[in-house]
Amino acid sequence: MSSAIAKDLKRVAGWFHALSDGTRLQIIERLSEGEQCVCDLTDMLDTGQSRLSFHLKTLKDAGILIDRREGRWVYYALNPEVIEEVEHFVSSLKTHIRRVKPKCCD
Repeated sequence: MSSAIAKDLKRVAGWFHALSDGTRLQIIERLSEGEQCVCDLTDMLDTGQSRLSFHLKTLKDAGILIDRREGRWVYYALNPEVIEEVEHFVSSLKTHIRRVKPKCCD
């Protein structure tokens, strides 16, 4: 396996790790409505800020979120480029599945 493919697979694994938690999926759902301040996310998700920060960092490290600071507040949004890459990856799986013919063991 080439190093480029290994790097891509590691990136994809990072996406799926970040997406494998219910709280993180709730964060993504909230952010699908647009950019949100961390204080609003804390209130909406009824969670502590340290727990929320952990989940936001996981999503940001995977590239799924982007953030910006305004004064003392941090605002988070979905990273449209990465969301598109995730969508493309999942779509490519569907394409491969359609091409694969079932094989029988003889």
